[in-house]
Amino acid sequence: MFINPLVYEKSSVYRQDFETAQPFKHLVIDNFLVREQAQILLENFPSFNPQKAISELGKVGGKAVNEDLIGLGGVYQQFGRYVQAQEFLELISQLTGIDNLIPDPSFYGGGTHENLHGQELDPHIDFNLDERHWYHRRLNLLIYLNPQWQADWGGNLELHSNPRQPEENRIKSFVPIFNRCLIFETNEYSWHGFSQINLPENQRHLSRKSLSIYLYSKERPIEELSPSHTTFYIPRPLPENIQPHQVLSSEDYQQIKILLKRRDDLIRFYQDRELKESQDLVSLKSHIKRYLSLQYPRLWQIIKSLLRWRK
Repeated sequence: MFINPLVYEKSSVYRQDFETAQPFKHLVIDNFLVREQAQILLENFPSFNPQKAISELGKVGGKAVNEDLIGLGGVYQQFGRYVQAQEFLELISQLTGIDNLIPDPSFYGGGTHENLHGQELDPHIDFNLDERHWYHRRLNLLIYLNPQWQADWGGNLELHSNPRQPEENRIKSFVPIFNRCLIFETNEYSWHGFSQINLPENQRHLSRKSLSIYLYSKERPIEELSPSHTTFYIPRPLPENIQPHQVLSSEDYQQIKILLKRRDDLIRFYQDRELKESQDLVSLKSHIKRYLSLQYPRLWQIIKSLLRWRK
């Protein structure tokens, strides 16, 4: 038994909290797991592996992700199987009102997450479809394993109303304390990230540890449908202390350089991806043309005639 029995007893209260939460549906449950089980998960948390810390930009960073929960063995193998079981899925449906949830046996993008001092995560919305099965991504479930974590250490989960409009953006923040669970919907406006981790000098042997479980469904409300897309990031705006007519300190200048570098890296990442996808599309078209011309030459002649006619 991994889940604290009190979660079952208060499921109707939690369901109401989820439905009415802002800036989008979410739920915070402290003491989510049986405490002894949470402690065992912490004690067996895998050590930081640079090979699992390669970012989307292809660089080794301060975030390590281990998707293979089952392969970790022991308590993680048990936990990985439990969160795919019907008992667990039905509980999450009770808490959120989303029925027929589907787990991901590969834990793609999920599993154990570890973030080191200095790491942060820009506001983003997640990819919306698992294109392996064409399942809709519906929920993120995060469990934190950080004893005695302080709010001023950063790494606080942030839910944003709209980071594309910084002046109007409303942010709700949660400290990633031990055995706290956050469940939130994933859609086209569920912007989230976390603030920069800034550990005291004598605490930098610590890291921000969490478990990430993503749940899917075959269908989703029609008003939430969107073309398939990957994760969209929004770089953070300039700090509030940088204002017109203010003299920039050396720290301010370095902060601006860092933000501009991150924005440039993100632009290059999206450009490189578009070039690769365009190249893949050209290659696919070429294969289709070749296949049709060889296997169905008469049909291919008709298609070419129609294409010329459209021009």
